[in-house]
Amino acid sequence: MAGSLVKIAETTVSSAVASVTLTGIDSTYDVYQIIGSNIRPASAKQLEVRVTKGGSAQSDSEYDWAYKGIYTGGTFVNEGENGRDSFFIYNTYEETTASGRGNGLSMYLFNFNNASEYSFMTLEQTYLHATGNLGGNQGGCVHTVASASDGVQFIWDGGANFEQGTFTLYGLKK
Repeated sequence: MAGSLVKIAETTVSSAVASVTLTGIDSTYDVYQIIGSNIRPASAKQLEVRVTKGGSAQSDSEYDWAYKGIYTGGTFVNEGENGRDSFFIYNTYEETTASGRGNGLSMYLFNFNNASEYSFMTLEQTYLHATGNLGGNQGGCVHTVASASDGVQFIWDGGANFEQGTFTLYGLKK
């Protein structure tokens, strides 16, 4: 389906910033996609995401999320929480950040432009652990507030900065 992705916004981090926000979601498309590549914090932290409404990130306790963690150096894990203030995506490790390795993700966004439905996201994420093992998460999140969302904000817990990364928002043609 050549041409079915339409780039809406892109942010490339090249110096320290506390958050990355992508907006531009409206009724033009039913489904949106975010691709993130080479994402790295300045120090080991958890990557988290929040929806935006009217351009403002929602930090309420209305995020329910779950995923399957896959790791070649150990066992699989099931993770999830209800009533959180953000969607937890993954942890980073000091060794990973120091070695220059970046992480990648792909998210699909559904019902974001529907004011009478919950906004929800699916996630596929990969990383190379400091041990050389591969890992990733696959799952999703729902923001349990029936109102339209116009974007997302990526943050690191504890106020860490992004050191690098590219985030691109696409609309999927109807």
